[in-house]
Amino acid sequence: MTDTVTNWAGNITYAAKELHRPQSLDALRALVTGSQRVRVLGSGHSFNEIAEPGAEGVLVSLADLPAPIDVDTAARTVRVGGGVRYAELARVVHAHGLALPNMASLPHISVAGSVATGTHGSGVGNGSLAAPVREVELVTADGSTVRIGREDARFGGAVTSLGALGVVTALTLDLEPAYEVEQYVFTGLPLERLEFETVARAAYSVSLFTDWSEPGFGQVWLKRRTDRPLPDFPWAAPATEKMHPVPGMPAVNCTEQFGVPGPWHERLPHFRAEFTPSSGEELQSEYLLPRPYAMDALRALDAIRTTVAPVLQTCEVRTVAADEQWLSPSYGRETVALHFTWIADTAAVLPVVRRVEEALEGLDARPHWGKVFTMPGEVLRSRYPRLDDFRELTRSLDPEGTFANAFVRDFLHPLS
Repeated sequence: MTDTVTNWAGNITYAAKELHRPQSLDALRALVTGSQRVRVLGSGHSFNEIAEPGAEGVLVSLADLPAPIDVDTAARTVRVGGGVRYAELARVVHAHGLALPNMASLPHISVAGSVATGTHGSGVGNGSLAAPVREVELVTADGSTVRIGREDARFGGAVTSLGALGVVTALTLDLEPAYEVEQYVFTGLPLERLEFETVARAAYSVSLFTDWSEPGFGQVWLKRRTDRPLPDFPWAAPATEKMHPVPGMPAVNCTEQFGVPGPWHERLPHFRAEFTPSSGEELQSEYLLPRPYAMDALRALDAIRTTVAPVLQTCEVRTVAADEQWLSPSYGRETVALHFTWIADTAAVLPVVRRVEEALEGLDARPHWGKVFTMPGEVLRSRYPRLDDFRELTRSLDPEGTFANAFVRDFLHPLS
């Protein structure tokens, strides 16, 4: 490529020979059928080489494709283009009096990229961002358009698919009536005697934050739907000033706090849609475990906090409901998610990531597909019981491996 292309964080520089921005579906089809290797860049918020097609491959941005956001108010669904980001989608959906059940902490990420990697928000009753998807539309390796809906036996592999099946050009999502949310922040929740399940159920969405400089959590963010009971949270003190998840950072770009009600899409993310981060001075890792292991995992991290804290900006603990997407880190189990926002120093962070993985050994952790991890492929493969089904699906839709980059081959097809 004549221009250097990096991910959002800048820790990955893509080796692809070309970056294409097709302006029509016909142009996209021609590009796919004429290329040996293809990967879609999305919004670039992955922290590893999941989007890297290799030196002989091409990167594809969907930013210039038509970007439909077609709301069906009677059916309570929306058909959304593959390049659309959640902030754009949310505004249109809300204008029709409808809502998504949940959002991630950052509203600037693409819808298709988020569901393809198992990205999520928080809440014991809330699935990942893939949960509302009812149909996925793909341009496959032969240039044809394939639609796979919930009634299709292939659906369990089609949504959280790591980009390995084709280019997602549109998704259809279920919606619900619009609702309002209040956000409350508490400070100083000790780890000792923490009743994790009770705390996690205290509100519609709950996030616990710590920098692991001491046992416990410096902040707890509760997001309460106003059509649900007001949470009672006697375990920590209410915050007296607006907070940012990273201690010491200015909170001006965070969503409204102190129980001020507002539309769902202005409270469920941690950060305001009007604030668009141009680059990220950070790396990220995340591990998703069966929720019954939550306290074991937190105690294991507390035991190594003197190793973790020097390279950590913040650690967020959330919950995710079980889902049925074969490659979802939440597949088949109620989940606790341990998210790490590291400093932007790969050499310093990687040894600590390995130490975190060692500490979580035996707890059946699955790393987030789009973040930094060092877990060997053979270990990762053993944690996905439907992996063989997914391999068969990739062979049927992409027999020549057009979308199978090194990341996909290493972790899913080690012998191909």
